[in-house]
Amino acid sequence: MQKAIYTTVELDALLSHVQALKGAGARFVQMHAERSVDDGTYRLVYTFINIHAAQEQIAQDGSYAFENLVVEGIDQLQDIPSISSYYPAVFPFENEAHDLFGLAITDMQVDFNGFFYQVSTAEPMSVITPEVKAAREKAMKVRAAAEAKAHKAAAEKAAAAAAAAGEGVAGAGDAAGAAAQPTAAAGSDAQHDEAAAKAALKAAEMEAKLAAMDPEKAAKVRAALAAKAARDKQKKEA
Repeated sequence: MQKAIYTTVELDALLSHVQALKGAGARFVQMHAERSVDDGTYRLVYTFINIHAAQEQIAQDGSYAFENLVVEGIDQLQDIPSISSYYPAVFPFENEAHDLFGLAITDMQVDFNGFFYQVSTAEPMSVITPEVKAAREKAMKVRAAAEAKAHKAAAEKAAAAAAAAGEGVAGAGDAAGAAAQPTAAAGSDAQHDEAAAKAALKAAEMEAKLAAMDPEKAAKVRAALAAKAARDKQKKEA
């Protein structure tokens, strides 16, 4: 039986993990790149197999395992070290990641300098649909507006509290009480605004995900969300 082991590693620790696998006798199988439609970052998966260990395991229970190193959250402008000094056979995969995804892989032993593939569109696998782009831009605007509103409300309430505290010169006790009440109200309002901002951001992010889905699937998800909202409303009113 075939198994797959996935180990998530940081980009700056990639080479040390690859070196350890090489030292243990693992062979390189493949590498592939993926692009997240949620935040636009990239994910690299490197697959290896230790033939000697696999043969021993098969003799014991008929199973064997592929080992995968996973690097997530990669920005397109980040330098990604080539593993070709350990596994020269990786060169077509690394050139593919560069040509199709625009990833900056450094120190490749066999570098086609962007001509491994002849494509009509540069970095075709990094292109997003207009719907996803629009949804993502909308989510960013909603988030920025909500954060600005929350900050403005908190600043206004804090200023009002400070002014009220300054006017209460008749008695120290009354002044302290007058300062405490507006400050508490300001904190409450700020928390409310922050909660509203988070809710608006969550809704915008959901819209971005729905825009990237198949229309039929997106319709089903919208219906499920609407049904849940209706149930939650009934519970609150009960």
